[in-house]
Amino acid sequence: MEIFKQHLDKFIDIDDEEFASVISFFQVLEVKKKQDLMSDGEICRTMFFVVKGCLRKFFINEKGIEQTTEFAIENWFITDTFAYERQMKSGFCIQAVEKSVLLKIDFHSQEALLKKHPVMERYFRMVYQRAYAAAERRIRYLYEFSREELYVHFSTQYPWFIQRIPQYLIASFLGFTPEYLSEIRAKLRS
Repeated sequence: MEIFKQHLDKFIDIDDEEFASVISFFQVLEVKKKQDLMSDGEICRTMFFVVKGCLRKFFINEKGIEQTTEFAIENWFITDTFAYERQMKSGFCIQAVEKSVLLKIDFHSQEALLKKHPVMERYFRMVYQRAYAAAERRIRYLYEFSREELYVHFSTQYPWFIQRIPQYLIASFLGFTPEYLSEIRAKLRS
């Protein structure tokens, strides 16, 4: 789990002995492409850290269409934060976009981790601050940018997503139909 150790080192000072204790609160999980990790209506008990691969969070709208709200790639956490913090039913699903290796932690294990290793409070605060800032920017972009500008911004800021994630999922994340995204891409190529 050297990848997780390197990730933690970007935020906090943690020696090998303390890291060995920290990692013991997590479980390693290997999942297949399109494997469901959480379903709508299920109590959100788990947070996932992506060691390798890609996950997505989505809900099914009133028309029965999947609406992707978040992706998580290497070194990112994903959960339904609202439901996780309250240990309640989620209105979201979490699914593997690629074959993935994850670290998972449940709410009670995380609470025990934070009690035993207060430095992890700082780590999670910093991770949540960054995630919140990213969500704020995304909301602004949704209001401010035209659909074409939104795609151009996304593809220039996150080119690795364009290469890794199927077009229909990118369209879902940006609030487009796959056909509309194809039109934008064709227009930009010409």
